[in-house]
Amino acid sequence: MDTQSTDKDLEVHAPASSSLTLRFMAAPTDVIMAGSNSVHGGRVLQWIDKAAYACATAWSGKYCVTAYFGHIHFTRPIPSGHLVEVRSKVAHTGRTSMHIVNEVLSADPRDGKFTRAADCLVIFVAMDENRKPSPVPKWIPKTDDEIRTQQAALSRVELRRDIEASMRAQTYSADSSAPEMTTRFLAKPTDVNWGGNVHGGTAMEWIDEAATAITMNWAGRQTIAVYAGGIRFYKPIHIGDLVEVKARILRTGTTSMHLSVHVYCGEPRKGRGGLEKALHSTMTYVAIDDEFKPQPVPHFQPTTEEDKRLHAHDLALKALRDEYSPMPLVLPEGR
Repeated sequence: MDTQSTDKDLEVHAPASSSLTLRFMAAPTDVIMAGSNSVHGGRVLQWIDKAAYACATAWSGKYCVTAYFGHIHFTRPIPSGHLVEVRSKVAHTGRTSMHIVNEVLSADPRDGKFTRAADCLVIFVAMDENRKPSPVPKWIPKTDDEIRTQQAALSRVELRRDIEASMRAQTYSADSSAPEMTTRFLAKPTDVNWGGNVHGGTAMEWIDEAATAITMNWAGRQTIAVYAGGIRFYKPIHIGDLVEVKARILRTGTTSMHLSVHVYCGEPRKGRGGLEKALHSTMTYVAIDDEFKPQPVPHFQPTTEEDKRLHAHDLALKALRDEYSPMPLVLPEGR
């Protein structure tokens, strides 16, 4: 993604604000599992996408599309009934792109003490009336905290490039014995934004639902998302599209399950043969007990050549993250 700007490119309106906070209550309908009182990860991602989208459009003054969702860390579950804050702020701008850093916090409304539940980076691209990338105002950090946040965002550029290249190089076929689950449905009018495309956060919610189903089936108990990365959006999904979400476990740890999830879409009249890749993500889930303590999961032993290759691919992604060791997007609480 182009991160260079020129004076001519920046002949755009003066932005209103570089940050935004949404505050609301976590509702019972935000819980995915019967008997659970915790908001599922997909709904949290949907909240992040909405706040980050509002922040990006406020800065650019234009319609924006989600280009990348990455480095999503879930630090704890959010109980239904908690007061939630989603804080989004511009961390860096390119010629047409905006890097938005997001924090999700929640508090028991009886004491109002907010603590962090998740954080991540989302990249949006501004679009003109012809749906072509359009220049955005340049954001210049002024405070020490803004400078540090920009450096943290930039520290992920090369890592993101290498992860995307590694993910693009992989192929997925039926030559696999790995645990896998596929869901199919039509994209509804309620799934889209005012630009006519499916919200990025809605697509992330679909990913979480498929990943939750396959990990719970494999582990035989409740699971929660703890990390998502390498989430790349390839094409928009429209109302009425046939959507296919395919989740596959690549590797297991003692309590963790590492997955690859693809989203495909296309015209229903063309059937599955007309589906194109719209989104690809890697996810990590952990099995838990009723007190949210990690629990052991069955070991997945890759047997086919494809399974062995993808198992090695997931380990390579982990090695890349360890090698680059990007700066934290947000400082530990209390600092």
